[in-house]
Amino acid sequence: MASEHFDVLIIGAGLSGIGMACRLAMACPGKRVAILERRRAIGGTWDLFRYPGVRSDSDMFTFGFGFRPWNELKVLADGPAILKYINDSAREYAIERLVRFGMQTTHAAWSSSAGRWAVTAVDEDGESHVFSADFLIGCTGYYAYDRGYVPEFAGLPDYQGRFVHPQHWPADLQWEGKRVVVIGSGATAITLVPALAQKAAHVTMLQRSPGYVLPVPSRDAISAALLHVLPERIVYALARRRNIALQRALYKAAMRWPRRIRALLLAGVRRRLDGAASLADFTPDYAPWTQRLCVVPDNDLFDALRDGKASVWTDTVAHFTPTGLTLASGATIDADIVVSATGFQLQVLGGMTVDVDGEPRDPGRIMTYKGVLLEGIPNAAVLFGYINASWTLKVDLAAQYVCRLLQAMDAQGAHVVVPPASPGQATNTCIMDSLHAGYVMRGEAQLPRQGREGPWHVTHRYETDRRVLLDDPIDDGILTFHPMGGVTKL
Repeated sequence: MASEHFDVLIIGAGLSGIGMACRLAMACPGKRVAILERRRAIGGTWDLFRYPGVRSDSDMFTFGFGFRPWNELKVLADGPAILKYINDSAREYAIERLVRFGMQTTHAAWSSSAGRWAVTAVDEDGESHVFSADFLIGCTGYYAYDRGYVPEFAGLPDYQGRFVHPQHWPADLQWEGKRVVVIGSGATAITLVPALAQKAAHVTMLQRSPGYVLPVPSRDAISAALLHVLPERIVYALARRRNIALQRALYKAAMRWPRRIRALLLAGVRRRLDGAASLADFTPDYAPWTQRLCVVPDNDLFDALRDGKASVWTDTVAHFTPTGLTLASGATIDADIVVSATGFQLQVLGGMTVDVDGEPRDPGRIMTYKGVLLEGIPNAAVLFGYINASWTLKVDLAAQYVCRLLQAMDAQGAHVVVPPASPGQATNTCIMDSLHAGYVMRGEAQLPRQGREGPWHVTHRYETDRRVLLDDPIDDGILTFHPMGGVTKL
């Protein structure tokens, strides 16, 4: 089977993949680039998720691309607005024509003798296609698209109501006037409860344990005022810088003074609850930012609680009954619909397997170099975002680094670049080790390992990454570069 060859092959046409392709269009316009996308549309997560109220959980000034600012006053955008932003970005930089839709990548094989990757993808009819590329970039995010995580609930087959997972929201689901239970306390549950409460008879958020919530305004009043006296370009650039600084300040303060930040967060919740629910249901047993903070725009969750349209229970499911759930405490909840907002299944590289010269390489057993390249794997990058700030901030820095790397390789006539194996550097923790979310603990074995120091250690610090990825020399004495034909086997 004949294969198409590209200088750069990107896996995934979501936020990360489109951002990477736009950066390449600007920095490396002569490169032949293609994107393999398993779905029939651009957008990734934002095309997949269709549940009510779906929105960003990071402010859009930092969630948007650095090269194409979010020029609206809405701080937390809904899913359709984000999807439009991604598609508009792709259109502006002529990326749409590069996407091969309906292609699920299954395997990538590097050949040192050929100096290129052979990537196998399967189309919607089950037919295999092979694409070759000099450089491979994984932009598939970190969770499985085809299945969300659902615990083993006892008695679930006996339940006669509707049971759904937000990742696969049924288009025909009607919840108006229905009793709804949302299982979970993360960003998805916090979003779903007030959205469903607008029409449901009642919505119960059933959580195993509370999480921290941070009320935020949905509209940027400061930028709105500045627009009266400053040009749009300057106002939105200032908003991005300000919000990056605020994010970093809050995270650093939480790491340095966890008790003080905890007290401040809980005081804010207490004021907004105003007796509508117990503060204990919003008081986590862990320090702030060891799991992601959930944002509540314009107090929508607290409004639903105060209006009696929603309630919160902290308990666990003992078993399902035909009409609802029985909890570990012995209490029962009747429900017409149960939404299992119980998280993701972690997956690296979209589930694709990788080998180098016929030897399998497991991403869960190797380190990342500067959080971008893969130890011992030639001409390959994987874009991971931040766990303590907007995902796109890190992805955009990583995309710029890849462009710098490709430019440096061209300048010195190098065809292959490899971060060499570094024995003794790897630890037994993954690159998201500081985030203690359930989905990380369930699937951390699939994620690349942390190194002890230097370029093998992932800092999740924007100011550090900005210097390392944008300013530090590409040829740092660690990376090894080879001309075409200069590598026989790695």
